[in-house]
Amino acid sequence: MSWDVAMEQALTLAVADGSVRGTNPRVGCVIVKDGAIVGTGTHLGSGTDHAEVMALREAGGAALGATAVVTLEPCSHTGRTGPCTQALIAAGIVEVVYAMADPTVEASGGHGELQAAGISVIGGVLNDRAQIINADWTFMKRYGRPFVIGKIAMSLDGRVDGVGEHRLQLTGRQAQQWAHELRAEVDAVAVGSGTISRDNPSLSVRDVFGASQPLRIALGGNEVPSEAAIRRDTELFVQVTQAQPEQALRQLCEMGVQRILIEGGPRLLSSYLSAGFVDRMHWLIAPIFIGRGPMAPSASTLLEHLEMPRVSLLGEDVLISAELAGREVSTTA
Repeated sequence: MSWDVAMEQALTLAVADGSVRGTNPRVGCVIVKDGAIVGTGTHLGSGTDHAEVMALREAGGAALGATAVVTLEPCSHTGRTGPCTQALIAAGIVEVVYAMADPTVEASGGHGELQAAGISVIGGVLNDRAQIINADWTFMKRYGRPFVIGKIAMSLDGRVDGVGEHRLQLTGRQAQQWAHELRAEVDAVAVGSGTISRDNPSLSVRDVFGASQPLRIALGGNEVPSEAAIRRDTELFVQVTQAQPEQALRQLCEMGVQRILIEGGPRLLSSYLSAGFVDRMHWLIAPIFIGRGPMAPSASTLLEHLEMPRVSLLGEDVLISAELAGREVSTTA
């Protein structure tokens, strides 16, 4: 079995549980001996056994003289669990093949520790693939905050709503389906607490097969009524009263949110854009004129900072997506 084939198996294990969230990376591991896989493991989240430990447990005595193939450089520190390097050494592993080097100060160094113990170590096998599945975690570790996606729907004249009593439904069926698919790809969906009082959104994912429900975040200090739709799943509702975007995002990072979607309202989104804390923007433009009503955040001040703009049609609506210059580019949503 080639190391590329074995690493493909480990990468598949790493993303096998799409519901895994939190401050830890997605990691898969296979133990290979005499060309066959004798143990497999997946890291399921903070406080649970690491993938290497799970794979060694399944392999048992067959781990002696075997190779461990793992998607992330084995950690060398003691946190809520022990160092994987010591577990691999104690099990009698003679070779370790990994994809992505650990980018953190606290857990890196496993490569050298394993080599010092006489274990052959090969790094960088399918590194690009491993980087993709942990892009949000790497971003969070580097910047101390989640990757932030902004989304707003507006009319041709830049309005997000009219002036009447009832909320306008700007976009059509295809755009609405896309919006639910976008929600399914993030850890949390946020709106301002004022928007909750005005529009009463649920922020749930609907009509996306197999999707996990994101956290529903109210940003701001306005009281969220007990009967608000966002509160229906109490274990998924969080209110963050921090007014400063940087402080709010750091609090969400500490909660394990790696990727967040900010859906509105326009004042909240403007504050995050102005502070430089939006990494990707999606504009949905409906083919209508409203004439009067609240305006969407102006994109004119962002034009020189946009990278990789993309335009597509969703039924009758136009979707414009772009990265914000200088940000790490993640590969989904």
